[in-house]
Amino acid sequence: MKIVAVLGSPKLNGNSAILARRFLDAAQRLGAETQSFTLNELAYQGCQACRACKKTSEVCVLKDDLSGVLNAIQGADVIVFASPVYFGDIAGQMKLLIDRTYSFLTPNFHSDPKTSRLASGKTCVLILTQGLAEAMFADVFSRYEWVMKLLGMETVHLIRACNVVKPGDVSAREDTLKQADALATRIMDENTAHKSSTRE
Repeated sequence: MKIVAVLGSPKLNGNSAILARRFLDAAQRLGAETQSFTLNELAYQGCQACRACKKTSEVCVLKDDLSGVLNAIQGADVIVFASPVYFGDIAGQMKLLIDRTYSFLTPNFHSDPKTSRLASGKTCVLILTQGLAEAMFADVFSRYEWVMKLLGMETVHLIRACNVVKPGDVSAREDTLKQADALATRIMDENTAHKSSTRE
């Protein structure tokens, strides 16, 4: 199984990045091949609304550091999007990437039964961290779950940590860390079970 994680925090050791690495480490111990990208270290721009990906190309025509990220997402079985919540939404670095995934949608995605060019069966994990209480910004997940379903993700999981104000605060949240471990184990177990059923 191949897992690709995209880290949207501007902080290398931010809380969302810590949770993503915890998930990746757990999955890697169980045999997964993992790869991660730190968006803040890349040079790229947002979608230019040129619609070339709906007219003349099946991939985004912009050539920058996101090209490799989009290619990796295409080839992954599991995609992890990890971001802090800033001003009520995902970090700007992550939003630019999400906008560029528009290139994965088919030209007639509004009417076609198959909306996405991505292979079916992919799993998505959204990791969201915030400094405020759980009651705040709970809608962020539902908005991006809709996007991921449109992109053809079969299952969308959430790992959410609230009241983590300073970088590294989540390291003291044993329950959230165990949630990341448990989800990685569950996804790996489901993948093993699926492979076994297809061989029978």
